[in-house]
Amino acid sequence: MSFDRCWTVMSPPEPGPASLNATRRERELAWLRDIGRIDVLVVGAGVTGAGVALDAAARGLTVALVDRHDLAFGTSRWSSKLVHGGLRYLASGEVSIAYESAVERDILLRRTAPHLVRPFPQLVPLLPGVPRTVIRAGYLGGDLLRRAAGTSGALLPHSRRISPAETRRYAPTLRVDRLRGGILGWDGQLYDDARLVVCLARTAASLGAAVLTRCAAEQVTGDGAVLRDGLTGERFDVAARVVVNATGVWAGRVASGIALRPSRGSRLVLSQEQFGGLSAGLTIPVPGERNRFVFVLPAPNRRVYLGLTDEDAPGEVPDVPEVTDTEIDFLLAVVNRALRVPVSHHDILGSFAGLRPLLDNGDGARTADLSRRHAVITSLDGLVTVIGGKLTTYRKMAQHALDTALERRGVAAGPCVTHRLALVGAAGHTRVAASPRLISKYGGEAPMVLAEARGDTTLLVPIADGIETTEAELRFAVRHEGALDVADLLDRRTRIGLVPTDRSRAVPTAERVLAEV
Repeated sequence: MSFDRCWTVMSPPEPGPASLNATRRERELAWLRDIGRIDVLVVGAGVTGAGVALDAAARGLTVALVDRHDLAFGTSRWSSKLVHGGLRYLASGEVSIAYESAVERDILLRRTAPHLVRPFPQLVPLLPGVPRTVIRAGYLGGDLLRRAAGTSGALLPHSRRISPAETRRYAPTLRVDRLRGGILGWDGQLYDDARLVVCLARTAASLGAAVLTRCAAEQVTGDGAVLRDGLTGERFDVAARVVVNATGVWAGRVASGIALRPSRGSRLVLSQEQFGGLSAGLTIPVPGERNRFVFVLPAPNRRVYLGLTDEDAPGEVPDVPEVTDTEIDFLLAVVNRALRVPVSHHDILGSFAGLRPLLDNGDGARTADLSRRHAVITSLDGLVTVIGGKLTTYRKMAQHALDTALERRGVAAGPCVTHRLALVGAAGHTRVAASPRLISKYGGEAPMVLAEARGDTTLLVPIADGIETTEAELRFAVRHEGALDVADLLDRRTRIGLVPTDRSRAVPTAERVLAEV
């Protein structure tokens, strides 16, 4: 029985200003077709594009956010779900990026998305070959970044050396021979990256932005685009005072002259049972590398994510990247150096990969050594493209892109306020009556999810054994989160699709919900 059944069930509220659904999509497409001109057109509904749309709407501009697929369809849903303070950048000498990451982490943790981002312990086990002094120095640098960003030690505690016994309490399956303890630090972890994108888009919608999925932008220039409704095939022109290309690894398809060198980061999905109840993220140095690590991260639904790789991904950009056998072997080889009981291919429940949109500097360096600094590029026709960067710093990237576009086009608008603008679900998230799982996922909107049961408590139980998601959550996704098909429901609004066998079992329920709601 799901714990969610213990909570009061109310009648569901009617869709509000933050709600995205098929009816609103149809209405806003008609509005956009009729009006024909807006202030800001944002192409690409990943985390950066949704961030640009929110920033523009919060400044009082008329905004349309369009994507040929869905919210968080691309790289934004394939991250490690970490909101990190920039230790890697510090080790690479990129102090400004490290500081920016720490500041943005603080904003997410304390102001904009405290319901989705939580303090998270990160553990480096001190096993043979691990450079203890270097790791400790790095974590002390992270402590300095935290203080400089204004994050209190009560929220993210100071890093410290811990004993072998305490190390094993956090990570019970670590090998014990020659274990010298561990170094424990704190960072931020997202409940889910796709959920952050959905919250950004819905917050933008609550401020008047039109959020249109299955809507492709073609013939994009700095003055507008031809929009094509992916459901009906209808095409119409939209003029815009500002156009921002936030399509990530596909940016070169939209704006000519953009040279990218995609890097594939792959991860494996495993069961928590394999790790004996892991309660901290494991950080395992890659042998022979100064600044590369493999992470083992606890995840929702009793899962663990193991990653990541950093491999060149030349050629045509796929809609859904695939993990290679070579990457799987690499990840298992690194992690098994630290484990008492090795992880095998048979233990893998699923896998996923994302492509980092890195700028090609032409020097032939490894992708692992390319800068993660974002770039804002303005084409001759005024089209502004934003690429690179990290999920943690999406807000700053969005602000930079929009500020650049407004200045170049001479459009007057108010200052950016997204550093203090709470996303939907943040308000009241510490006071709602719902299960911890629902609060972690929906924050203050958890009671709205429960209300989708309409008095039928069977809709509050898991849809299948081993899957925590309930039918009420699927109904909420259709009525309020813009889910239009099975893939939207299972692969992005929930992450059931990360495990193929779970996805197959959930498809019938998803199809029925789409037919009924």
